[in-house]
Amino acid sequence: MRLKSLTIAVSATVLFACNSSKKQHTEDSTAVPQANNAAPEPAPAVAPVAGAAFDINAIPVSDKPLGAFPYFNLPEGYKNYSNNKITDFDVALYWVKDHFERPEGKIFYNRISAKEGKSYSDLELARNLEEVIKGVGGVKVSEVKVPGDSAYAIPQNNKLKYMDGYGFIGNAVTTTYLVRRADRNIWIQLTPTDDGSSAGWMILETKPFKATASLIKAEEIKNELDTKGHIALYINFDTDKATIKPESQPAIDEIQKLLAANAGLKVAIEGHTDNSGDAAHNKKLSEERANAVKAALTAKDIDAARIQAKGLGADKPIADNNSEEGKAKNRRVEIVKI
Repeated sequence: MRLKSLTIAVSATVLFACNSSKKQHTEDSTAVPQANNAAPEPAPAVAPVAGAAFDINAIPVSDKPLGAFPYFNLPEGYKNYSNNKITDFDVALYWVKDHFERPEGKIFYNRISAKEGKSYSDLELARNLEEVIKGVGGVKVSEVKVPGDSAYAIPQNNKLKYMDGYGFIGNAVTTTYLVRRADRNIWIQLTPTDDGSSAGWMILETKPFKATASLIKAEEIKNELDTKGHIALYINFDTDKATIKPESQPAIDEIQKLLAANAGLKVAIEGHTDNSGDAAHNKKLSEERANAVKAALTAKDIDAARIQAKGLGADKPIADNNSEEGKAKNRRVEIVKI
């Protein structure tokens, strides 16, 4: 199992959804806002070099006028299945040539069908959307059939949440566009369903992640140890390694402050994982990470005799491993008062 992080926390998005068996929705939905009132003068897209690896820096930056997110209206006679399918911040997977790009930001997602009395056409829909995307400086970065097995790389929760946006992406010809701006990137993905009756589309506007979590201070750690005997903070490591990431240094500093201010306090650093992957590997990795935390503390003049390091793997879960959220809670390192 490849773990991105161990969590030290206070103990406290179907991909193939747009298939031929899906119900037809009949309600009309409010049109997605258009880029601007007057259609922009079309600008030719710069096609990527065939066979070349994707390089986002090779995409020209556009300063053409844009309206409000999600920027594009559907052509006449077409509709979105639902209203208000917008997520303020998340990750989505966009197929580019031979792999998924994983931009993060604000996401609009929906499924497109023809209005009553109108026949649906993949070609008509695609041509219309491409024209308006090119008109704001967008570039088609990929138009290719996605290998069926690649679709399984999308995490299950992501598939479930953005089921209409992804469309029938496995073995479907998916088209990905990018509008590169000076202050953000706008990703557009269009995937027809297998029965030729609709298409999934997704628009993502990148923006920086704004952290809202706060650092647990030494006094709070002490209080949790005194009242509960253990606590968890968030410590991030390099993927499948025991190398502590620089952003986790403040948490290490708070543990050091705690131990320095309480000379008689002895603790155990316990590494924990979820139950994915090989159990022996998980246990070994959890032990290495616990020892990495111990080493970081002894490097700050904390007596090694006051710290035990243990790797428990998936032996002591604190949440259900059947969900991604539960697994994330189980991937942790705990400080336990001895």
